[in-house]
Amino acid sequence: MAVDQRIERCGLGVLRRKEEEKKLQTAQVSDLCRRRLLNYADSFCELAKSYDQEFGPEYQDRGTLFMERRLWENRQIIRGHLNEMAKIMTEAACEVLAYQPMEGRKKRILIQALAEEGIRVENPCYLPRTNGQQAVALTMSTLKGAKVSADEAADMISVLLDRRLQLAVASPYMIESIPQSFVLEEEAAFIVLTGFSRAVKESETVSGDNYSVIEAEKGRVTVMISDGTGSGEAAGRDSERVLDLMEKMLEAGFGMDTAIDMVNTALFAVGEDRNHPTLDICDIDLYRGSCQLRKVGGAVTFLKRSEEVEQLVMGSLPLGIFQKVEVQPVDKVLQDGDFLIMVSDGVVDAFEKGEQENAMLRVVSGLQGTNPGEMAERLLRIALGACGGKIRDDMTIGVIGVWEA
Repeated sequence: MAVDQRIERCGLGVLRRKEEEKKLQTAQVSDLCRRRLLNYADSFCELAKSYDQEFGPEYQDRGTLFMERRLWENRQIIRGHLNEMAKIMTEAACEVLAYQPMEGRKKRILIQALAEEGIRVENPCYLPRTNGQQAVALTMSTLKGAKVSADEAADMISVLLDRRLQLAVASPYMIESIPQSFVLEEEAAFIVLTGFSRAVKESETVSGDNYSVIEAEKGRVTVMISDGTGSGEAAGRDSERVLDLMEKMLEAGFGMDTAIDMVNTALFAVGEDRNHPTLDICDIDLYRGSCQLRKVGGAVTFLKRSEEVEQLVMGSLPLGIFQKVEVQPVDKVLQDGDFLIMVSDGVVDAFEKGEQENAMLRVVSGLQGTNPGEMAERLLRIALGACGGKIRDDMTIGVIGVWEA
């Protein structure tokens, strides 16, 4: 599709949105930026087409055939990534930010009240969210040059607007003399606390496991555990790289499944036989009180509700083995007081072979307390006791507690 046609389509989308939501105003990137983005997207699409061809080996001997196959697979990986970048650029070019001006009376009260506290407020407005909530966006700066906590300002604005608001993750933490943009999100229905405990394989000094907790805007918390192939420093580097790539992809706006696929294909393209880390993901929506689990070779996860325990297992091979990884997400609705327990393979393997799953179920069922960190420590001590203190593989335990706000 030509650039001008796509610009026209973006414009029609804006008109339809204005007709449907007359009270909303919109803002989008300038025509110049839009054209440049769409031209970049077209360039990536054309470049991707140059890699689009069927596999047709010229030689029949096994060694050459294998090399040609690997080269063709790498070209398909590049093609897929180029098409994905073109898609993201096109979406960015056509993206429309809808906002609703704040009511005149509320706006005046807000500006005046914060001015009395030494804070200048400009352009307060509402940002509609897909989950039915409304965020508040505004520009703030201090009148006398002093710094003010943005959290304190968020508390004052919550009182003035009679809404439970909290500072968005990406907003600055301090209000300074230079005007800055702030976004205040409605408080989520649930809160999450996490706790982790780890043990290193007895013959190593560095764990091959790594974990990450990402707090994103719009009330999402993502917990990830990656277990590197083998143990020690090399395995630790591999798992750390996987988590680092996932964090960057998600922060850049990639969807969860797309990010997993791109990390997988990056490892597959390298073709290292011993670099196949696992990836275990728990993505929690704090507004809806639900979570999605995705496992790429990850160990079992447990959902503990009082003394009842549900075992969540999904069969999947680690990263980098096949060009395409098939991940089937599992959705769970959470309740107040639920705990999600994520573990690496070393924890499960610590228990008697053949009875590992039943033993883990009994142990998790008997866990007491409400502090995720203490629960993770207690579970690790039990696992160490089960293997007689002989740590044959790295152990990582993550406990996620969920409560109604």
